[in-house]
Amino acid sequence: MANDSIENLSTETRTFAPSAAFTAQANAQAALYGEAEKDRLAFWDKQAESLIWEKKWDKTLEWESPYAKWFVGGKLNATVSALDRHIAEGNGNRTAFHFEGEPGDIRTISYTQLLANVSKAANALTSIGISSGDRVAIYMPLIPEAVVAMLACARIGAIHSVVFGGFSADALLSRIQDADAKLVITADGGFRKGAAFALKPAVDDALKGQTNVAHVLVVKRTGQETAWVEGRDLWWHDLVDPQASTHTPEFFDSEHPLFILYTSGTTAKPKGIFHTTAGYLTQAAYTHKVVFDIKPSSDVYWCTADVGWITGHSYMVYGPLINGSTQVIYEGTPDTPHKGRMFEIIEKYGVTILYTAPTLIRTWMKWGDEFPNKCNLSTLRLLGSVGEPINPEAWMWYRQVIGGDRCPIVDTWWQTETGAIMISPLPGVTATKPGSAMKALPGISAQVVDDKGVAVPNGHGGFLILDQPWPSMLRGVWGEDERYKETYWSRFPGIYFAGDGAKLDDDGAIWLMGRVDDVMNISGHRISTTEVESALVSHEAVAEAAVVGAADALTGQGIVAFVILRGGVAHADGDHLIKELRDHVAKEIGAIAKPRQIMVVNELPKTRSGKIMRRLLKDVAENRAVGDATTLADPNVMKLISEGLKSSKDED
Repeated sequence: MANDSIENLSTETRTFAPSAAFTAQANAQAALYGEAEKDRLAFWDKQAESLIWEKKWDKTLEWESPYAKWFVGGKLNATVSALDRHIAEGNGNRTAFHFEGEPGDIRTISYTQLLANVSKAANALTSIGISSGDRVAIYMPLIPEAVVAMLACARIGAIHSVVFGGFSADALLSRIQDADAKLVITADGGFRKGAAFALKPAVDDALKGQTNVAHVLVVKRTGQETAWVEGRDLWWHDLVDPQASTHTPEFFDSEHPLFILYTSGTTAKPKGIFHTTAGYLTQAAYTHKVVFDIKPSSDVYWCTADVGWITGHSYMVYGPLINGSTQVIYEGTPDTPHKGRMFEIIEKYGVTILYTAPTLIRTWMKWGDEFPNKCNLSTLRLLGSVGEPINPEAWMWYRQVIGGDRCPIVDTWWQTETGAIMISPLPGVTATKPGSAMKALPGISAQVVDDKGVAVPNGHGGFLILDQPWPSMLRGVWGEDERYKETYWSRFPGIYFAGDGAKLDDDGAIWLMGRVDDVMNISGHRISTTEVESALVSHEAVAEAAVVGAADALTGQGIVAFVILRGGVAHADGDHLIKELRDHVAKEIGAIAKPRQIMVVNELPKTRSGKIMRRLLKDVAENRAVGDATTLADPNVMKLISEGLKSSKDED
């Protein structure tokens, strides 16, 4: 056991089989696994048929590790599959988006209207000299124009690089420079936490740096005062609105780059992950259809991600639109003007499928059941989770309180780099376990291996690898070929290493253990932060936990935990609660995993996408100056934690 690359400490015995009624209507049936196994490439050929092709491909896959080309020789346009085809099929009046602004303004946009808006924007981009292959940076709030901007780029073959609207001017500049963008599309601002926040000043600030940006196209969202550079800056309503509402699309090679999306690297320089057209669209559409069981004529689907993340690209823009879905997009924060806002939106639009992050689920738990219980959530029929491993207790709460104990949960594992979901239950097929992503989807090959790259048996932990190319895989790191090979393909030669630890339970189900960098070495035992966090969250007092390994003279590393308590629950007081939590971890996963220190906090340091920045917590736990905190949603949180940790005591 001690020889495992990562220890397998916790166990989960609860399972939830799909109901007979759900299975009977499900898009995905069990036979898909056999079909994909029998002939993987023929299986992907069949999935690619769901796109609209101007010219069919000659060859399914060309693979020269680590470079893949899929559907070689084919020609298509992403937006024809996402927009024109639905109008041609008579579904132009179907709602594409129900947009809900934070202040309460609403817009309903049909597929016909969306195509007209995208056509106008495509004509506008062409009129200011943007053409196929040019890079366009998009830095916007979550409003319909953000989606229109992405699709307009795709329509003319320009490569979009969406930068999350919460990033700083410096972060924006580094991404503009790395991609050598010619155009920035932004807004005067957006609404967040009940007030207008400005975006345009960050663009102005970024463009003081050395760039080749010729124009800044600005959507008027808030109407706030906006500084203006004559000749460079253009209002969206002046340039886009007067354009013709039709546009003849050009068709591009299957491997034409569709977008670049930056993901933070271990070094300061972000990595420009780039995806191409046909393989990415094929897998995004297929996974959206089978994992979410989408029924376009009756479902109302809500993915709560921002367009600035890969989840927004694959499961708010490309996958759902190719499948002709009706979606909800909400601009603001979950607690504006009150903590029940998102549940009200579910009730208002009759949302049937909800895809969100464990961070938000745990936040809802912390706020208490009364908020979801006030609203009618009975239209929901499927729930999804994305972004990090979900703790079993948060999974159970999601199922019981949000899903009324009747909705299957699809807990999905994938990355910016994989482009689309790789590991997930199939909702009509899989008997799920709380906290497990279960197994690789049909057509995908994933293994858990030891240090030497040898597959581990059931009941053991190790490294998650992908040993066969897949259609939506990244095609490289923009402009950094060596970095691509080094980062993803060097740990196990010729095999993609995701950087995540995983374990197989006794039935062979896959449990994600978080980043390998988040594995702690305690007295020679390699223990995953995810497992200790899950053990803490399974205590009725705890809503959320973050765990780090801090240098320890005695054990190599000691476990330091930061916990947020649940609202509306009576708690034991200070020292007694800490002892109770330590003992609880020991009981759940073993004495070896007992935290050295536990600190109760009101907030954790999170990026604006909701990921906990354990690196900063580690700085505090090891008494270092806190590192770069520019991407934090709340910059003050680290000061409070630092002060609190100094006054909390170690386990004797």
